[in-house]
Amino acid sequence: MKHFLSNILVVTISSLFLMGCGSTALISTPIDNIDTSPLKIGDLTETEKKNWGHLDLVADTIPGMSVDKAYKEIIGSKKGKTVIVAVLDSGMDLKHEDLDDVLWTNKGEKAGDGKDNDNNGYVDDIHGYNFLGESYNEQLEAARILRLKLGDAAMQAKAKEKVDAEYPKAVQNKQQYEQILQAVNSADAAVKKHLGKSEYTKKDVSAIKTEDPALQQHLSVLKQMYTFKDTIPEVIEELNGGITYFTEQANYNYNVDFNGRKDVGDNPYDFNDRGYGNGNPQSKSEDESHGTHVAGIIAAERNNGKGANGIANNVELMSIRAVPNGDEYDKDIALGIRYAVDNGAKIINASFGKGFSPNPEWVYDALKYAASKDVLFIHAAGNDSADLDDPSNPNFPNDQVNNGAEFSDNVITVGALNPKYGTTLLANYSNYGKINVDVFAPGTDIYSSYPNNTYEYSPGTSMAAPGVAGVAALIWSQYPKLTASQVKKIILKSGLPIKPKVVLGNDTEKKSTLNEISTSGKIVNAYNALIMAQGVSTGKIQL
Repeated sequence: MKHFLSNILVVTISSLFLMGCGSTALISTPIDNIDTSPLKIGDLTETEKKNWGHLDLVADTIPGMSVDKAYKEIIGSKKGKTVIVAVLDSGMDLKHEDLDDVLWTNKGEKAGDGKDNDNNGYVDDIHGYNFLGESYNEQLEAARILRLKLGDAAMQAKAKEKVDAEYPKAVQNKQQYEQILQAVNSADAAVKKHLGKSEYTKKDVSAIKTEDPALQQHLSVLKQMYTFKDTIPEVIEELNGGITYFTEQANYNYNVDFNGRKDVGDNPYDFNDRGYGNGNPQSKSEDESHGTHVAGIIAAERNNGKGANGIANNVELMSIRAVPNGDEYDKDIALGIRYAVDNGAKIINASFGKGFSPNPEWVYDALKYAASKDVLFIHAAGNDSADLDDPSNPNFPNDQVNNGAEFSDNVITVGALNPKYGTTLLANYSNYGKINVDVFAPGTDIYSSYPNNTYEYSPGTSMAAPGVAGVAALIWSQYPKLTASQVKKIILKSGLPIKPKVVLGNDTEKKSTLNEISTSGKIVNAYNALIMAQGVSTGKIQL
């Protein structure tokens, strides 16, 4: 990725006050004008890579959310009130070393006795609930619509168009990745044999001189691969990941004949068919890593010398397993939202989305219910490089219908940022939309927990949303009397507005300002949010 210098004028929030030691002190914004600041044009260090979402735009010249600065200059040793955050996702690794001490525990339930001790309608739900049972691989909704003939004729036609286009593409991509992998493996073996060693570098490959046509061909393959990754083992890992991804698309996601729900025991299109699933929202395998990664971004144990620090320091994580390896079911999401609300969650992180929703009203009603109970719902914008304001690119769930007025004021939809600002600040995969995307946050290559006490980098708006959930938890922990609507407005209003235009998708000819492609036009900033939250909580600032 190239790094660009840019003139970024960010807002000065004046007249924001914090109370401390019985006195009132003016807190200036972290940025007045960075036009003359030395901007970062080099690569991030390993330490910066692992923490870039927490860094500060002026102090570190990296477009993070000023989380470290917020702890240092505002939060300090103040613990605040505990906030329950529901991770509505795939299962979490409840045994992970960086999560095990920040789990929500249902104190009214007795583990393993097979009874609904607290009469909340769910048996043995100690750390949350599992709406998927033992299932995980699943179709996309478009394939389910065709298999079950759901919706009207227009929905079925659109679903057929999607499946007819994507299924053969998945098969073709799988075959191409397999062919490339075979070529790379052959080249890798040939070069190891030629060099007489089991490991080699790009420099070693460049230094090889040969008249052997076969070896020349192998060298050509490796040199091409070095344009994608720094090492051949990384290339092989990437190719294997691609093969797995496209295999799952072909075998499960776009396979009209596959039924991933058959062993769960319910009719997922009957909202009154309840009592399915179980009380164990533990992830089922290493491949089921998404929920664990999201959870760590929000609240991995801070400063324990392991992995990465979560954003929020006073959170209990509730695991709700409702998102399979495919599209989630509307019923599972609606019931998952209601479960989170009824069991004390103040924030629900929803790092998922889909383009078809046969029963969106179930989720809409659940979002309204959450709003009535003062619960915030934070949703990933999606990774299709699409304008969500275009009616042909819906992303469910959302908080409005057909680009109309919001039906509740408790939903924040989050797009993703890259770690280097300039024209490429917006992640090329991130969806956007003046109506449908509220704000942007760090999303590319976020370091967080993975199953079995491991840690990995992952990109996506799925990583941006929990960043915002963590900031919301920080706000609510310090200022628990604020409403969900107030917390939402604080996050949107206190962000940093980026004035220059950014590239949309991979099209360098297509550029817009963040103000043109989101409701707020801003990137989330925890430091400013806490300042504004103090002002709102004391009545000095009106939203």
